[in-house]
Amino acid sequence: MPRSGYNFLSQVMPSSRYALVTYVRNPVGEFVEQLRRELHPTTAHMAAHLTILPPRELTGTEASALEFLEEACSRVGPFSVELGDVETFLPTTPTVFIEVKQATSRMRELHDQLSGRGLCCVESWPYTPHLTILKTETDEQARAACVIARQRWAQFPGTRQVHVEKLMFVRENGGCWQDVAPLPLGRGQLSSKF
Repeated sequence: MPRSGYNFLSQVMPSSRYALVTYVRNPVGEFVEQLRRELHPTTAHMAAHLTILPPRELTGTEASALEFLEEACSRVGPFSVELGDVETFLPTTPTVFIEVKQATSRMRELHDQLSGRGLCCVESWPYTPHLTILKTETDEQARAACVIARQRWAQFPGTRQVHVEKLMFVRENGGCWQDVAPLPLGRGQLSSKF
């Protein structure tokens, strides 16, 4: 297609946003998903995840971003994070989350390393490693949900660790997020350093 046609289409058609996450598929993830279903059923379809790269538009192609991520992730060894307390991002945004207590610097380094090439963008807020429980429409809803989430999390009997060994590149499509490609960590040289 001629370049002028591409430019026209890119102005008319909305761009997709992309993100990079690691799904939490253990008892912590089940806890978060159950709590979300109870406290905010409209977002019950969302899988529990830690975000590595928050939503962004690509500056290049999906294929080139994926190629970059595959190569970069192959050089990063799997690691574990330990979760801390339930908090909110109020008053900035009505989001309730579980903070990452241990391995925050590791997650920040990974975020910074993978924000290169076509994935570079100006993010709305400083990157804060966390496990989102829910995002509500109002501050009052978030405050009420936070009280309940803190009580339930205090009673959670399982381990509060999440092992990060595979990331998922995801694309927003019509308000829903779809998996694009899994990105195993450490396929190249296993290393504890980036």
